[in-house]
Amino acid sequence: MNGPIRRLTLVLLVGIAFLLANVTYIQAIAGPDYRDDPRNRRVLLGRTAKERGAIVDRTGEVLAASGENPDEPGFLRVYPQGDLFAHPIGVSSLLFGDRGLEQTYATRLRSKEDLTISDIVNALLGRDLRPESLVLTIDAELQRVAADALGNQPGAVVAIDPATGAVLAYVSSPSYDPTSLLGPNAGPAGDALTANPDQPLRDRVTNQSYPPGSTFKIVTAAAALELELATPESTFEDPPTLELPGSTATISNFGGGRCGTGDGVSLRTAFARSCNTVFGQLAMDIGPEALAETASSFGFGSDIPFEWTVLDSVFPSGLDDPSLAQSGIGQRDVQATPLQMALVAAAIANDGVVMEPYLVEQILDADGALIEAHTQAEWRRAVSPATAAAMRDLMRAVVASGTGRAAEVANIAVAGKTGTAETGRGNPHAWFVGFAPAANPTIAVAVVVENGGDAGSEATGGAVAAPIASAVIAAWSGR
Repeated sequence: MNGPIRRLTLVLLVGIAFLLANVTYIQAIAGPDYRDDPRNRRVLLGRTAKERGAIVDRTGEVLAASGENPDEPGFLRVYPQGDLFAHPIGVSSLLFGDRGLEQTYATRLRSKEDLTISDIVNALLGRDLRPESLVLTIDAELQRVAADALGNQPGAVVAIDPATGAVLAYVSSPSYDPTSLLGPNAGPAGDALTANPDQPLRDRVTNQSYPPGSTFKIVTAAAALELELATPESTFEDPPTLELPGSTATISNFGGGRCGTGDGVSLRTAFARSCNTVFGQLAMDIGPEALAETASSFGFGSDIPFEWTVLDSVFPSGLDDPSLAQSGIGQRDVQATPLQMALVAAAIANDGVVMEPYLVEQILDADGALIEAHTQAEWRRAVSPATAAAMRDLMRAVVASGTGRAAEVANIAVAGKTGTAETGRGNPHAWFVGFAPAANPTIAVAVVVENGGDAGSEATGGAVAAPIASAVIAAWSGR
């Protein structure tokens, strides 16, 4: 064989090898991505036209189901509660793909009566090809109370059973009606939702973080107790303004005054009255590494185990004294999701243990028989039982006689912490996190109202967020 023919043969072999490699990549490696891409209308049309299993709340109330499509053969997804559960349940849309639990459990929820190889094998093996259903931990009535209490204000409310991690309520506002993303008008409706500056598609419970403000003082106080740097009765200086070393910056209390008479203030009183000067100094006493370690023990900087990826909450590293003092009161670069702050409250309520949060309690077959039940799991220990007990006492004082009195519920001892978080870009966020009953908690709650909601610049966590938490706790305790 002469040289030109050998070279041509080599080129052809290389070309064939390249084509084979490309086909292998497209079909074997990238194939699932192309199949599941929201722009793949053929596959998605096949999926959306097929029956999907129901999603119900903890009492059996239907939150999502499949109904017959009146316009063409097949099924149409139905969301009877409108926008109430849009963020946790999500949507299964031809044009916009799947979101929320509809995405996480897509393969369990959809009918498997397809012509895929796996479905044919399952059929030959006699397996049930009908869709499965989900039973959630969410309580629909509690969800309504939380949504009504938050109203049209932007923000989030999340409630958790601290002993199990079960999510009892999950509200993100503003919301959207998943039904609007189905049918012939889904395109314009989806484009309008995407372009809306209020971001109704954003899940503020797990995919939005905020400076936690004074609610972070739970972590700071817990660190001081764990390290035995203070007890609830330890006395601190009570200046109206804390000058930060090596800097011209200062920290002042809300309203600019002292927390006590000026002769000194106990940690108990400082916590109940949310004294910035005391907690700024306390953070510097604790030190950056120890405070960061305690924040990490509550979950800051870690991936929260959940049905989908949760935005990480952040406590910064490499802090000097001024930035540490500001971080110790939940400002500067500290960021937390509402779910993270609910877990902080739940950890204190649960003797210092953080349980893995979850939404799906059971998976049922098409006949309603149990296929799979959630197994509760401990995620991490945040603090010792002794520290948790002391913190429960401090948090009870916040509601009984401090900044959180608006969270009180008749005949129920509520414990909590308020927060009014400066944003540097407008009005402060209003926070409340807490639990009840204080002695034997069955619910932990986190509430954030963005930029103070209707109260605007006059907003405080005690005035705006605490009453929302009170409504949720009262509704749960009355069940």
